[in-house]
Amino acid sequence: MTRYARDMRGYGPIPPDPKWPGGAKIAVQIVLNYEEGGENCVLHGDAASEAFLSEIVGAAQWPGQRHWNMESIYEYGARAGFWRLHRLFTGMGLPLTVYGVATALARSPEQVRAMQSAGWEIASHGLKWVEHKDMPEAEERAQIAEAIRLHTEVTGERPRGWYTGRCSVNTVPLASEAGMDYVADTYDDDLPYWKRLNDTDQLIVPYTLDCNDMRFATPQGFNSGDQFFAYLKDTFDALYEEGEAGSAKMMSVGLHCRLIGRPGRVMALKRFLDYAASKPDVWFARRIDIAEHWARMHPPVPRLRPSEMTRDAFVAAYGGIIEHSAWIAERAWDLELGPAHDCAAGVHSALARVFRSASDDERLAVLRAHPDLAGKLASAGRLTAESTAEQTGAGLDMLTDDERDAFTRLNTDYVDTHGFPFIIAVRDHDKTSIRAAFERRIGNDSATEFAEACRQVERIAEIRLKDLLP
Repeated sequence: MTRYARDMRGYGPIPPDPKWPGGAKIAVQIVLNYEEGGENCVLHGDAASEAFLSEIVGAAQWPGQRHWNMESIYEYGARAGFWRLHRLFTGMGLPLTVYGVATALARSPEQVRAMQSAGWEIASHGLKWVEHKDMPEAEERAQIAEAIRLHTEVTGERPRGWYTGRCSVNTVPLASEAGMDYVADTYDDDLPYWKRLNDTDQLIVPYTLDCNDMRFATPQGFNSGDQFFAYLKDTFDALYEEGEAGSAKMMSVGLHCRLIGRPGRVMALKRFLDYAASKPDVWFARRIDIAEHWARMHPPVPRLRPSEMTRDAFVAAYGGIIEHSAWIAERAWDLELGPAHDCAAGVHSALARVFRSASDDERLAVLRAHPDLAGKLASAGRLTAESTAEQTGAGLDMLTDDERDAFTRLNTDYVDTHGFPFIIAVRDHDKTSIRAAFERRIGNDSATEFAEACRQVERIAEIRLKDLLP
């Protein structure tokens, strides 16, 4: 069995209506990352200085040394940038979520008190602002536990949300294991969603790296406040327009005290906040507010996951989708299936791949397994339940004697000519259009009809699967 862990489908073509409070067309969620004092530094017991997200683009770590310039840049965020942003947001009465590195919070008591006085959510941003990609799972688990302990000690409250940022492949399941209300270490959607982790449903509230001031400190990033404002405005306008069309979304904005807190950049943020606040039906929310809303309005719903079925269960469920050909489902189960296959289109894709790659003799056997339309099997009540329902729905169970005689003649002539029964997705037709297609196609050469019959087999399977899966 080959299973693909990544989810390339998500909500599919029609995302759910988030039902934001007050009928809001967009939820705007601002994050302030508080990392200053939690970054790599030999004073913190780290092996080298910090090199990430500062005015020194492309900086390298200094092993075993303090990097005075880098430390000073981070200190600006705590000493000046934070307070500039605090005045901006409290002055506008806008809520936000702080991603607080636990050791950074412990080194900034006045800032923590100001966050709490403003009613901001303080989510956990890990124990230290360091790279986790090579960290052993057990060590990362221990650091998450220590981050929660220290966060609770410093703020008086256990964090309910988690975002590591410089994470590993283990981060999301480990944060879920630690009992977070939401985890934000993904960038894969414009809406929250539930992810099955550790045998529980974990709420994921995705974050952003594009609407993020970190791009002031990266190559191919923002060179001026105007670029930042334009990008945020365009993002807001696109999502707001989708909300007006009935498909509301969430817009995340990521900020850093040492970056957007600089006077040459903060006015671009203010212009965006003024612009967004001037629009009707905009919900400015903390991340925990969005999480609570989603859990209340869109609780997890148990659903069938074909990619997680045993072979026997998969074949039992889908072995009859293509008429009397369980071998197709057996081979489909052996393909690389994943979350993208946990829907009608996904299972159909797997079955169709097997059918298309089968030999001509195997596909011919599939065609010959199909019953004649309104033929002897139908009269004797020996059709499959699916075929019976389909023929009944098309009115083929209510034929006049003349119509039945005509179908019998057409069936006989078609099989004599092409060597397999006439196949059509009857749910796309009524008895009149079925007969017209019968009379039109019977004169085709057999190669053309073989190809058309195979297409109709796939169409029938698609229709049947839509009855079973979303």
